[in-house]
Amino acid sequence: MKLWINGDWVPGARRVKLHNPYNGEVLAEVGYASVEQAELAIETAATAFESFRSVPAHKRSSILYQVADLLERRSDEAAHIIALEAAKPIQAAQAEIARTVQTYLFAAEAARGIRGETVPMDAAPRGEGRTAYMTREPVGVVSAITPFNFPFNLVAHKVGPAIAAGNTIVLKPAEQTPLSALFLAELFEEAGLPAGVLNIIPGEGKELGETLVSHPRVAFVTFTGSPDVGKQIRAMAGLRKVTLELGSNAPLIIDRGFTEMELAKIADEAAIGAFAYNGQACISVQRIVVHEELAEPFAKLMAERALALQTGDPLHEGTAITPLINEKAADRLKGWLQTAVERGAALHCGGEFKNNLMTPAVLTGVPEDAELSCEEAFGPVVAISSFTDWREAMEQANRSRYGLQAGVFTKDMEKALMAARELQAGGVLINDIPTFRLDHMPYGGLKDSGTGREGVRYAVEDMTEPKLVSFRSGFYEI
Repeated sequence: MKLWINGDWVPGARRVKLHNPYNGEVLAEVGYASVEQAELAIETAATAFESFRSVPAHKRSSILYQVADLLERRSDEAAHIIALEAAKPIQAAQAEIARTVQTYLFAAEAARGIRGETVPMDAAPRGEGRTAYMTREPVGVVSAITPFNFPFNLVAHKVGPAIAAGNTIVLKPAEQTPLSALFLAELFEEAGLPAGVLNIIPGEGKELGETLVSHPRVAFVTFTGSPDVGKQIRAMAGLRKVTLELGSNAPLIIDRGFTEMELAKIADEAAIGAFAYNGQACISVQRIVVHEELAEPFAKLMAERALALQTGDPLHEGTAITPLINEKAADRLKGWLQTAVERGAALHCGGEFKNNLMTPAVLTGVPEDAELSCEEAFGPVVAISSFTDWREAMEQANRSRYGLQAGVFTKDMEKALMAARELQAGGVLINDIPTFRLDHMPYGGLKDSGTGREGVRYAVEDMTEPKLVSFRSGFYEI
């Protein structure tokens, strides 16, 4: 596989074997970009921007509509790619493609909906005789760095809004999932996207990161990944605009007063939120804070659901749990789990490892300063604790350096309003798990969870700059 620069397939500076996380088989030899090729991609995008910025909104919208249609037609092929290179269960991969189609449709609609506003100049003294409006213009070259866990949809959340706004893009996909990104080149070419608007350069983040962030022709950086890398990007970006989505250890709070049937229904959703795609999602349910009256039965319900999940081949329809993305991730979780148990946590089920595959784990009594409580696990593990007072539950949820999304189940409106007001998160979902996301809603976090918002319309706003235009009348009158 080669790089995609200026509408052509370009050999990489070196070739790297891409392995299937499930069985270790070589999937492809991927061309990796050098720093010089990254610079070429950026310069290419900057040149393309000179003309693409003037492409009318209806044409940008039409291209995005066509990409959505082409992806839907090839959805089985695209899902198969995800299952192979990311070891995502095929049903989850199919669901991701369906969401990605929607994301490009939202982008197509957003391209036609970029609006400004009039400014009442005469609201201030000396403003008389002036008429003004504010418009929005594309920022220029967008540098996009994406993770492995949603290799189609998280790319769409960067590429779609960038094109909708009239920008050009240089995309560096995650090392483990370049095939999904390169697949898009075919779709955009067929849809009629001008050469140079989208450039895709697989490569190592450590090698290309500084160029992608600090090159003088880059106007905007959008990154999804770890807080440590996000802070480095922020430091290198200077005055450039950045959107950083940096993960979480999402809390779910469950109030008292639920029947046995209702609690089981909540457990069904919480198990999906905690264990879907091995918990490798930024808003995976990781910490569950349950009223003391329900904590013990809820832990039992979660363990039952964890034990019922089938492990195995991502391409098999019934598979729910597959290997973690690599050995490093498995070793990290194995160490964190061992530390939590050594410090007194009770392991109710799971936590067994076979190579990179981890069986879903449910724990109680995890110390708040243990990694499984205070860091992002990014694995199939959930820590359950209890509370007595509702304010105590808020405090437990907020004792985290992250603040992406939080979920709350309660029948008490006053408690729901308190949670909406007090929880320190970019999104508070009442009677829902924090893993819930629609692709048009604003999505982003506080604290170490990042800055800026995704959700197509909100990303388009970030990827445009406001410009004031003022007309003065009567100046030449005699």
